[in-house]
Amino acid sequence: MDPCPFVRLTVGNLALKIPVAAKPARSAVHPSSSPCFCIIKLNNFPLQNAAVPYIPPESTQFPDGNSQALAATFHLNKSDVDRLTGKSSLFPTSKKPQLKISVYSGPQGATCGVSSGRLLAKICMELDLAAAESKAVVFHNGWINVGKETKSGVSQFHLNVKAEPDPRFVFQFDGAPECSPQIFQIRGNIRQPVFTCKFSFRTADRNQRSRSLPTEHSGGGGGARRWLSSLGSERERVVKERKGWSITVHDLSGSPVAAVSMVTPFVASPGSDRVSRSNPGCWLILRPGDSTWKPWGRLEAWRERGSADAIGYKFELIPDSASAAAGIVLADSKISCSKGGKFIIDNENVSGGGSNAGSPVCSPRGSGDFGYGLWPYCSMYRGFVMAASVEGEGYNGKMAAAPLVEVSVQQVKCLEDAAAFVALAAALDLSVDACRLFSRKLRKELCPPPSQDVMMF
Repeated sequence: MDPCPFVRLTVGNLALKIPVAAKPARSAVHPSSSPCFCIIKLNNFPLQNAAVPYIPPESTQFPDGNSQALAATFHLNKSDVDRLTGKSSLFPTSKKPQLKISVYSGPQGATCGVSSGRLLAKICMELDLAAAESKAVVFHNGWINVGKETKSGVSQFHLNVKAEPDPRFVFQFDGAPECSPQIFQIRGNIRQPVFTCKFSFRTADRNQRSRSLPTEHSGGGGGARRWLSSLGSERERVVKERKGWSITVHDLSGSPVAAVSMVTPFVASPGSDRVSRSNPGCWLILRPGDSTWKPWGRLEAWRERGSADAIGYKFELIPDSASAAAGIVLADSKISCSKGGKFIIDNENVSGGGSNAGSPVCSPRGSGDFGYGLWPYCSMYRGFVMAASVEGEGYNGKMAAAPLVEVSVQQVKCLEDAAAFVALAAALDLSVDACRLFSRKLRKELCPPPSQDVMMF
């Protein structure tokens, strides 16, 4: 399998120094007394936010290592790099993309699309991304003067900006996972089949429907009347659940190379139509080994409450030597229910309010590149690990977009490695349907036939 070229651009090690005037004005508020943050922009890519720690002017050290963190990451494929460098246009140019950072004082927030903080400084930096396609490039690492120089000195901003090649294997489902599609490897305009997947139900129940389970059973008309009178009372337990979904990934010879199974049903919380965080549904991602299936990862999903209707999720690895209850969390975040989003495992420590998905917490204190080492077991999952597109509910009845999966070359030593990440992407996509409000209907592919027998993968 040949990987696709990617470039990973990172911004980190942020800090701010502002000199203190000898006789400060009474009405002035020095940034050290209020939080600071910045907005990071790369051409037309989504904005990313990050907290900026303040350092006293006389200090030469970062405060408690807080700034030793990754503030923003941009994942650029070949098309992105060509577009940013002017190669993809009809008349190629040698233009360079610009990284713009605006630093503000005050709490993060926005009103009518305008930042609510007070602008302190702007930094603009040209990037030669074409050079980063073949080798790592550090564009800046250190202090830079910002603003106007005063009698008390000049403000300084510290940052590290670097880009490095990050080749990835790219896979795309040929349809929604519940339709048992083929899975292709993508490289440029070449699509090569590498896997097939089979969606099935492991239970005979019509479990997508609500079922009423009365606690009293008695014969005769009196019993029927008592049963009817119990409707709406605590003696009737209404069960709304979705369970038994599974997907098996096969190689082209038909041998199973990965599987994902819904081991904890997605059940509506009492008195509601949603799967709550307190009782999430759970998938187990499995890999073949020693003539049996071995657990590799666990994915929990639920539906968040509040105005920001979203699917919350948590993914954790299950080490070979650990029990099923002792996992290592690699991602814990949420994705919009209506719009979908991108699931990312990138175990660098992101310092604040970024706009993209994953919030990896594999390391207790940050990343190896920006301050602290990862746990020994997590060192093999350092940096970018994988990304997967997740379709939301709001496609208005149109054909759902096929999931696209990116896996770092460093994570793939054999076909089974890639298949495990593909199975995880399928579970994420199905979680959007499993967390759908129970008052809404599922697609027909997710509803088992009336006489469905137990199926084993």
